[in-house]
Order: sequence, then C-alpha cells, then structure tokens
Amino acid sequence: MTVLLDRPTAPTTAPAARVASARDPFIDLLRVVGMALIVFQHWTIPVLDYEGGRLTTGNALSTPGVWVVTWLSQVMPLVFFAGGAANAISFTRSPAPAPAWLAVRLRRLAWPLLPLAAVWIPLPHVLLSLGVPAQPLEVGAKLTGQLLWFLAVYLIAVTATPYALRLHERYGWRVPAALAALAVLTDVARFATGLDAVGYLNVVFVWMAVHQLGFFYAEGRLRGAWALALGGFSAAALLVAYGPYPGSMIGLPGAEVSNMAPPTLAMLAVGLGQVGLAVTLRPALVRLPVRRLLDWAGPRIMTMYLWHMPALFAVTGVVVVLLGVDTPRPGSVLWFAGWPVWFGLLCLVMWPLLKGFARFETPPSLPYGTAGWHGMLAAAGLVGGGVLTLTVGGFAPGGGPFLAVLALLGGLLMTAPRTRV
Repeated sequence: MTVLLDRPTAPTTAPAARVASARDPFIDLLRVVGMALIVFQHWTIPVLDYEGGRLTTGNALSTPGVWVVTWLSQVMPLVFFAGGAANAISFTRSPAPAPAWLAVRLRRLAWPLLPLAAVWIPLPHVLLSLGVPAQPLEVGAKLTGQLLWFLAVYLIAVTATPYALRLHERYGWRVPAALAALAVLTDVARFATGLDAVGYLNVVFVWMAVHQLGFFYAEGRLRGAWALALGGFSAAALLVAYGPYPGSMIGLPGAEVSNMAPPTLAMLAVGLGQVGLAVTLRPALVRLPVRRLLDWAGPRIMTMYLWHMPALFAVTGVVVVLLGVDTPRPGSVLWFAGWPVWFGLLCLVMWPLLKGFARFETPPSLPYGTAGWHGMLAAAGLVGGGVLTLTVGGFAPGGGPFLAVLALLGGLLMTAPRTRV
C-alpha cells in the first residue's frame, strides 16, 4: 500500500496541490482495536476492594509472569503511530491552510471534553450531599482526569505536525533517530540522578518518535516491517534483562520504576516492535470483514475513551461499594466466571453514555473565522493547559476543574467565528 504525500509547505500557507482526504482501513482498524484494548484492560485489570470506608485498587497484571501480555496489550504506541499516519495524510491532502487545519483538530479534541466537565464538576458535590463515601468518590474523580494525559500529549503531536512533516521531508529517518537518541539521554539522566521528573521529557521524545513513524507509513516508505518488529522486541528484551526497566509496559502498584509514566526507552522499543508487527500483518488485517464495524466505531472513539472509566466507577460504586462484592482473586475460576456479568453491567451503563455523548464528537458547524498561525498556537496552548490541569488534579472538588474549563473555552473561542464589520 502506498499513499503519496504532497510536499509539506510552510505552516502559514496552503499548498495548492492538496486534495480531498481518504480513509485508510488499516489506520482505522488500529485506532478502533487500540481503543477496544484500552477499554478491555481498564475494565478487567482493576482488583477492587472496599473495606473500612476505603476503596483500594490493585492490578491483575501484578500476578507474576503476566506482565509479558503488556508487550502487546499496551497499545498506546500503535495509537500514536496511527495518529501520525492519519495526521500526515489529513494535513497534506487538506485544501485548508495550516492554521485552519489545526483549528479543526483543536475543536475535535476539546469539544467532547465539555460535557465530561459539565457532568463531573457538580457530580462530586451532589453525591457527597447524598451520603456517598468521600474516598471512593475522590478515587473516581482523580482517575477520570488522569486518563486525559493522552489528549494532552496527542495535542502536542497534532500541533507539531506541520513542522514535523517539514523535518520529515528534509531529514527522513534522522528525525525519529534523533528523538530516540534524546530518549536514551533522558533515561540515562533519570537513572543516574535518581530524579524521576527528568524522565517526563520522554513524554515528548518517545511518543513523538512513534508518531513520526506514521509519516513513513503514509508515504509507503515503512519497509522491512518484520525487521523492525524483530529489532524492537529484541531490544526491549535486552533492556529489561540487563537494564533498570521492569518487564511490564503498564505501571503496577508498588513498582519502583514504570515504563509508562514517564515512558522509557523500553517502551519505545516495544512500540517499534508493535509497529513492525502490525505493518507486517497489514495484508491480512485489511481483508477482515469489519468495515461496517469501523464505520460505526470510528465516530465514537473519543466518547468511548472519555466515558468508559466513569462507567467503571458507576458499576464499582454499586457492586463493590454498595453491595460489598470485591473482585475475586485474579486468575481464579471465579474471576473468569464473573467476566460476563461484569462486562454486561459495564456495557449496560456504557451504552446510554455513547448514545448521549457521541454527538459531541462533531463540533457545531459554525462560520469559523480564520486566525493566524500564532493565534492557533495560543489556542492550542490554552486547550493543552486545560487538559493538563484535569490530568494532574482530576475532577475533585476545588477550583482546578473550573480553571481547566475556562482554558478549554478560551482555546475554543480563539477558533470561533469572527465578526466582520
């Protein structure tokens, strides 16, 4: 499969050669399957226990030896790879100038967050007044916000796309290689100094390196995928065996080091392996009869991502907190036997959320004005600041969520219609 990119131009001008965009079934499949795996993990791996007014959350993947599953189930690398390919195809084929292209994506990222905030900001106060225990509610409000980290990082990737494409055109493979080298230096500094905060530089270096690989796929230049898969997974195995990295690609309770928060060189290596494996399997994957499923799920992906954790907390509140039914021991017969009931309850809660909030994935059709590139960068900064505030502080009672919503609204208003005199 080859998708040729039109030559990227300066971010403030619109290339005349851009044409209408087309869907790539492989990229659509990666996005939907990736989201399905994220939801599946978040709904199955929590080990929930309520005692003495406190809700404790363990992780089923803490079971010895199970961590190897995360090398395939931790699909965030594939999500960023698919995002890079989709952004490259969309930007180079759009007839709109770069600021207008970014404005559309800002609206698509920020608009679905508004109903989430509209529900979660008053919800803790209402539930506390009804006598709901404070600690479980605090856990739910915090974790719902933490999940938004992906949107904050993806916003960086989207905003950087026009510039990253120019670097890609000029330097090719040297761009992801440089990002990987920076990831190496970051990990060296992190583990040499013991300052975990240094590692958060890899939030940019690791995820942007994987995002950059999507550009090569969009051009049809990602060849030797089997070698990329073998090299990536082999490098990850060596890093885990001889380096300071844990085997799990998902953060586990009590672990001294996480490969996910912040991402590490081991996560990048697994990401390369996943990308290589996925592209190797592409001919078989695109023949799967799932087009109708992709068409249905695609416009609902953001809604599923934002609302699957609130659905989990709603079921947890009833089953675990109210009825006192704790999670069975992971891997036991009772644990597996309870899956149909657990998933059935979660789907019953999730379905009306999808029906009610999926409409917000499409921003209102308004006669939007045309802001310059600097204005769109400022808008992206406001939206990113709002998302980051919710990521760090969650939706716990206080002023943080209000400030986050104000930032989101400010960013959206900067892409709003302009009054012409």
